[in-house]
Amino acid sequence: MKNNYDSKSFSRRKFLSGAAIAAAYSALPRWLRPRPDKDGKMTGPAKFVTPESPAGTIHVDVLASRATNTFTPHSALGTSIDILPYGAVDKLYSEPLIKESLSAGWGPMTYRQNTELKIAAWHWNPTGSWSNPENKSGYFIGDSEPAGFIRHSYGYPLPHRGNTRNNGTLAGYSRITDGNPDTYWKSNPYLTRHFTGEDDALHPQWVVIDLGAEQPIEVLDIDWTDPYAIKFEVQSWTGSDAMGSPTAGVWSTFPNGIIEDGKGGKQRLKLCLTPTKVRFVRILMTTSSNTYDSHGTSDIRNSLGYAIREIRAGTLNNDGKLVDIIQHSPDQNQTATYCSSIDPWHSVSDLDEHGGDQTGFDLFFTSGVTNNLPAIIPIAMIYGNPEDAAAEIAYLKKRGYQVSHVEMGEEPDGQYFMPEDYAALYLQFAAAIHRLVPDAKLGGPVFTGVNEDIKVWPDARGRTSWLGRFLDYLKSHGRISDLAFMSFEHYPFAPCEVTWNRLYEEPKLMSHIMQVWRDDGLPENVPMLVTESNLSWSLDQSFVDMFGALWLAEYAGTLLTSGGAALFYFQFFPFPLHPGCHGWGTFGVFNAGSNHEIKQFTSQYFAARLINLEWVKPGDEIHKTYRSSNDLQDSSGEDLLAVYVVERPDGLWSLMIVNRDQENSYAIRVAFDTGEGKNAAHFSGPVTIVTFGSDQYEWHSEGPNSSAQPDGPAVTSTIQADSKSSFTLPRASITILRGKIERN
Repeated sequence: MKNNYDSKSFSRRKFLSGAAIAAAYSALPRWLRPRPDKDGKMTGPAKFVTPESPAGTIHVDVLASRATNTFTPHSALGTSIDILPYGAVDKLYSEPLIKESLSAGWGPMTYRQNTELKIAAWHWNPTGSWSNPENKSGYFIGDSEPAGFIRHSYGYPLPHRGNTRNNGTLAGYSRITDGNPDTYWKSNPYLTRHFTGEDDALHPQWVVIDLGAEQPIEVLDIDWTDPYAIKFEVQSWTGSDAMGSPTAGVWSTFPNGIIEDGKGGKQRLKLCLTPTKVRFVRILMTTSSNTYDSHGTSDIRNSLGYAIREIRAGTLNNDGKLVDIIQHSPDQNQTATYCSSIDPWHSVSDLDEHGGDQTGFDLFFTSGVTNNLPAIIPIAMIYGNPEDAAAEIAYLKKRGYQVSHVEMGEEPDGQYFMPEDYAALYLQFAAAIHRLVPDAKLGGPVFTGVNEDIKVWPDARGRTSWLGRFLDYLKSHGRISDLAFMSFEHYPFAPCEVTWNRLYEEPKLMSHIMQVWRDDGLPENVPMLVTESNLSWSLDQSFVDMFGALWLAEYAGTLLTSGGAALFYFQFFPFPLHPGCHGWGTFGVFNAGSNHEIKQFTSQYFAARLINLEWVKPGDEIHKTYRSSNDLQDSSGEDLLAVYVVERPDGLWSLMIVNRDQENSYAIRVAFDTGEGKNAAHFSGPVTIVTFGSDQYEWHSEGPNSSAQPDGPAVTSTIQADSKSSFTLPRASITILRGKIERN
């Protein structure tokens, strides 16, 4: 069909009635209708397609010296398993479900640790020893000697917790404002001179009180317990959110806020002569009494750090009594507090099986979920101890399980952990692990899914980059070699802000954040791994409609083309639909029932198969990535196509092409630039075409009964290509073109 579009006559639509406009619009072919650009403005199509006239050309730069990255699919394209609901292990770890889950084509597995997000200690091995065996309390070390079969493992919520909440949990509460005189917060003893070998002032510990809004303060009551702070400062924050925007303000010490001879006990501080309105108050502690806490004198860790029972703040009334503005409650209604660290001390009575099941390692490695490939394994570091972590890796080594990498702790930025504190723990844990397993590849810090550099309160030199300061610490201690890889999570979009136009953003976000880490000082020889990812950190219908599929292709293509070492999709097992901002969705590649039975595949399942089984050649052979360009843009100059190119080890060139346009199909030619002149090569001979798009899949939102119809599969065809061949890219689709090339 010839293109008879008359832009002048169509522009006169403003003189037509509403009904006439609607009728004219409906009469137009889909590819002629105006559509929103990336800013949501309606525009006419930038290019028009007819079978006889390709709309544009994709240019692929295949000069060998310009390859952007190399990778092997069985190390670079993986998936993940997280904590499971209590009682779900037996349902999920069944041969049929595992086989179906593996059919998405992902290679390696990363084991996600959720207990640290819940501010809990993790007993990776239920069998082990307590530092206080008589009371079954203290610091637990799992048994490194293989004995029974570890099928389950659980968390132990920390009794000396100081965070009301963090970026991983809204359950539990801080002991600083719980109103109970018998409970207390205590900082991590492993951040003191006894373990770091450094002055305690280099690792100051702190508590921040968030009053919720600016309120008048003149008095602070601190109910210390042992060990208490001898030297500390009380400060107020001037700026916006002290926790969420740490560089948009400054801490200032109250006029009477410097204490150099603290005596512990119940201490009243008259911070200023007249009440000052503040929202955030910080107690910054630099010297400890090193007196033993309530757990006795048998373990030196009981005397290290700082401990507070309760805090009260406000103004004095006419009778000199404190008008306390802090809400004391053992739940999320308490006045929120945040802390620098938490003592991992706990007891057997703290066990919380119903908080979730961290799959036992023996089940994990023998069930088949690892696809017989080396897995990434975590250790509990933020709320653990070095000996336990070393025992864990030694256990896996003795069992003969394949471990590729060891992640050190979980989301320290989400736990409000300072980089120097994390680094100090990192070196202690690394030394302990390497004593038992010298060849273990250690890394982290497993950042939360952010799109910009992570910032913290400035240090004495004014540095605010979390990663930059962590790397500087390792380098200054001569231990940068202990960082074998850098890992972070990728959840690019807020769940209620996912719109189709955000598809344009993913390549920019991923390539940008990877460059940020390098600019922070990450050595070029340290690979970057995204060990957990999906398009958002909370559910939305976008996960399961076509947007989710196209985003996944964009993400995988961008990461590998930009030099990333590996990505791990979240998650492996089927889970039921749950409500989100724009409809019901799920993490994963299956629409499942309440008992995890698979009802149908989601759009991301088909995208995963295209990535893992069509775009690349599955296995351990090397693939190379190359850059490309195309001349199809919308009215804002944004590419309508995203093209990701690999040279496969079987001699085939494979293009994964995302057509971002929801309304229009395009015909394109492909030209390969070999350095011998533009368009020096072309597809020749049989070219396999695999397409999955809106014509194969459409999600229908019906609450818990939401489903896709049609629901796939991808369409596969083959053509005999030559220099004049063109290829059709359907609307809102992923297309794989795979074949050999020939020079013109």
